[in-house]
Amino acid sequence: MRRRRRRRREPAFAWWILFGALGAVAWLIQSWRVALLLLLFWCLYEFCLVPTMCRITTRQGLWCVDPVRGRLFACTPAHQQVKNDALWRLIGMRNPFRKSQSPDTGQGTSVLVVSPAVRARLDQTDRAVLVLAACGTLVAAVWAVSDYL
Repeated sequence: MRRRRRRRREPAFAWWILFGALGAVAWLIQSWRVALLLLLFWCLYEFCLVPTMCRITTRQGLWCVDPVRGRLFACTPAHQQVKNDALWRLIGMRNPFRKSQSPDTGQGTSVLVVSPAVRARLDQTDRAVLVLAACGTLVAAVWAVSDYL
């Protein structure tokens, strides 16, 4: 498998400086709307913008360390399918959009093949941050809608 070239990325502390500045503005002007915007922006950052690694377990049992942007995304379509399965499993369901594929048993090779069920597990930190971001999005949406009713 070919590795993707790593592009120059902004440092992670730049995002946190932006979050801190937005939090300071919300606190100084005592605006819950700005705080709500900060919460939504942080959730978007964690879902789609954070520079991270793919972290899907390969068939040999090691993590894929290719760079991706966002915790919801993977580096290749095959890894994205495994990550989608893991995200569905995180909410306690099977992936209804899963493409059927023949099982790779690894017979005839001397390589340990990790099953798709084991591969479709998210890292513990990714699980925690995704659950927090999903709860934050839900809270922000309910809070915004309830204010207008």
